[in-house]
Amino acid sequence: MSVNALYTDLSGYYDLMCVDIDYPAQSKAIERFHQIFGNDGTTHLDLACGTGPHLRHFIDAGYQSHGLDINQPMLDIAAKRCPEAHFSLQDMSDFAVDGPIDLITCFLYSIHYNAEIEKLKACIDSVHRALTPGGLFCFNAVDKEKIDNDLFVKHTAKQGSDLFTFRSGWHYRGQGEKQSLRLSIEKANAETTQVWNDEHPMVAVSFVELIALLAPHFEVHVFEHDYETIKPWDKLSGNAIFVCVKA
Repeated sequence: MSVNALYTDLSGYYDLMCVDIDYPAQSKAIERFHQIFGNDGTTHLDLACGTGPHLRHFIDAGYQSHGLDINQPMLDIAAKRCPEAHFSLQDMSDFAVDGPIDLITCFLYSIHYNAEIEKLKACIDSVHRALTPGGLFCFNAVDKEKIDNDLFVKHTAKQGSDLFTFRSGWHYRGQGEKQSLRLSIEKANAETTQVWNDEHPMVAVSFVELIALLAPHFEVHVFEHDYETIKPWDKLSGNAIFVCVKA
């Protein structure tokens, strides 16, 4: 199976795989950051938007939202969920927009889908070009130095007569700019059990390195990975929310 085959072929199961994600809380948290640090504009772009659940919340909150993803099946689902939005099939490491954007988001650690440092730099450049003066770029990230290869998350969900078990975890070899997201999906019913295993190559970066990449373009604020309260990053945890104001 190719690197992205599972993501493409199981696009119809993506929402089931993410059923435990609190999309409203995540979206509301970024709205609060936008109110505090942003420029009061309402144009919004979600990078790696997937099937569009975050977009739905921003549209309902009054934003003029757009979605970008590299996966057309995901965009097809997103367009049904958010018919008001404009969607674009583009790579976030090198994208263009029709007009300036006030808020750009990238949820669910998707910034790491820029599979190498040069692509991450290109993504940051593209974001900076697309933003209005004082525009905001918000995303979450994981520090490569804090990755525990033995940790993974697991949940189950039922769809019709099928029981799905989803597992995912980060893996980093301890050096270099490559890490991966390892995924396992098991689909079981009374007749059979099927298992898909896949591994997504992603960029590995420390927070020190990431801040250095962002600093020439943005005023960078880093917060604890907590969507309920706003707390500055303690410089110890390996997950954080980055709030970047266009300089």
